[in-house]
Amino acid sequence: MSRALPKYNKRRVAIIGGAAAVALTGAIVAGTALAGETSKSSTATARTLADVGSITCPDVASQLPEIPATAQAEVDRNLTLLQTQIDEANKRLVDTVGQGGANFVQNAILGPLEDKRIATVNRIATAIGRTADKPQGLDALAPCALNAGGAAGTGEEAGAGAEAGAGAEAEATPSEAASEAAGGAEDTGNAEGAGDAGEAAGAGAISCPDVASQLPAIPATAQAEVDRNLALLDTQLAEANKRLVDTVGQGGPNFVQNAILGPLADKRNSTIDRIAISIGRTAEKPQGLGSLAACTLTQ
Repeated sequence: MSRALPKYNKRRVAIIGGAAAVALTGAIVAGTALAGETSKSSTATARTLADVGSITCPDVASQLPEIPATAQAEVDRNLTLLQTQIDEANKRLVDTVGQGGANFVQNAILGPLEDKRIATVNRIATAIGRTADKPQGLDALAPCALNAGGAAGTGEEAGAGAEAGAGAEAEATPSEAASEAAGGAEDTGNAEGAGDAGEAAGAGAISCPDVASQLPAIPATAQAEVDRNLALLDTQLAEANKRLVDTVGQGGPNFVQNAILGPLADKRNSTIDRIAISIGRTAEKPQGLGSLAACTLTQ
């Protein structure tokens, strides 16, 4: 009996060891297959994100003159805001992959980003100009470009730049076509022109609160600057209504809010701030004008 027991134990150990080896082999095979799937999925995800590309903008800080100490804090704040705007635009670029038509990135991301950068760069120039020579030509640093696929300095980037340029050109073209069609309708009763007019009417119109009527007495020293910014508010509204017509049918349900009304509110807010600041230099600065920045779409 004592001799049989070791044989049984050896056999049992061998069986258990064999089963463990089989289980271990299966685990290794399963683990290898799973690792392969994970690697493939991660590669595909990385490739998808890489194909989105990224937005690059000219550096503003390096183009500034010597900054007066009194303006340093405001300039730094706006330089930080420029970077925040780029980060937000790059996030929107990823979040909206596959949305809209061929000109979606230009109309919904690059265009609004340029508008925001113009307002921010102008605030930087104004801050410096209060106690030193106001820098000129900074607006040229506002436009940004899509660096397609992250391939900087390659033909792929050049292609992306050309596509963005084509998008901007295409955005202007419908306006010219609409003008010609309207002229044809006026002269000859052209049915095509009438159809375009109907489409424009279907786009609705943007209306904004009146700012001029809400202003206090304007000091004589601020009148010219206030008038200039009030005129700019009208221009911004006209441009937004033009974009509304030119982009009919583009994007998803939130396209008008994200690509037109949102950027318009940002521009109006900056312009209204400049009005309040100009009045506040020699009189009491008006408060609460920021509530007049938001506009609405009416059908």
